[in-house]
Amino acid sequence: MFGNAPRAVWEKWIAPDERNRISMACRCLVVRDRGRIVLFETGIGAFFEPVLRDRYGVIEDEHVLLASLAADGIRPEDVDVIVLSHLHFDHAGGLLARPEPGAPLRLAFPRAVFVVGREAWQRAVTPHPRDRASFIPGLTELLEGSGRLELASGERSAVLGDGFRFHESAGHTPGLLLTEIEMPAGPVVFAADLIPGRAWVHLPITMGYDRFPELLIDEKTALLGDLVQRGGRLFFTHDPSVALGTVARDERGRYHTVDEAPALRGLAA
Repeated sequence: MFGNAPRAVWEKWIAPDERNRISMACRCLVVRDRGRIVLFETGIGAFFEPVLRDRYGVIEDEHVLLASLAADGIRPEDVDVIVLSHLHFDHAGGLLARPEPGAPLRLAFPRAVFVVGREAWQRAVTPHPRDRASFIPGLTELLEGSGRLELASGERSAVLGDGFRFHESAGHTPGLLLTEIEMPAGPVVFAADLIPGRAWVHLPITMGYDRFPELLIDEKTALLGDLVQRGGRLFFTHDPSVALGTVARDERGRYHTVDEAPALRGLAA
C-alpha cells in the first residue's frame, strides 16, 4: 500500500500486524439528491471464498454494505444510481449479492443504473496481466446484461446530471473516475485510489498497485492544488480512521488534511 516508502516511514501512520497487513476500510458514500439515492462505490462485499478472506484479512462474514444501508433504512431496490471509480474487487465486490452454494453470481441492486468510466470499463473487460487478479470474473457480463449501464466519457454523466462532475486519472488504473460533488461549502471529491487515505495526501507516497507512480503524483499534485484554492474536501475510501478531510498546505508547501471527520453522517448540502 505504500509502494517504495520505507516501513520506518509508513508504520508511523498505520501499524502492521504480525502478518505485515494493515487495517484498511472499504468505505462507500450515499448522497440523497433530489429524491434519488446515489451510492458511490460498493466496497468489497461478501463474494470472497474463505481462503481469500483470510489472505486479505476480511474479518466480517456479512455483506457489510447491505447491512449499513439497511441501518439507514435503505433497501437495495431503493438505490437509483451507483457510481464506480473503477472495477477492482475492493471497490465493486459489493455489487454482488451474497453467493449461494451452487448458484450463479447475481447483482444485489435490482434497479440501480451503474456508472463506470468508459476507459475503466475497457480495462476490466480486457485486463492487463499485472492487474487481472484485481477484477471479478463475470462481473462485467452481469453489469452489461442488466441493461442499466452508463459508460461515462468526459466530465459529466447523463444519469447523474447537474451537481456532479468527474476528474479522470490514469496513474493507478486507466480511466479512474474521481467524482466531485458540488456543495455550497466547497466541493467534496471521492478520492478513490488516487488518494486512498490521508497518508497518501503526501505527494511522494504511492501504492505498489499503481501502474504509473510518477504520473499519479503529478495528477495528485494538480488535484490537491486545485482543491486548496477552492476549499475542497477529500472523501477517503480506504482510510481506517478518517472519512473526510479538508485539503490544506503548510508553510513548506506540503499537503495535508484538516477538520478531519472519522465518520460522515448527514453532511448537509
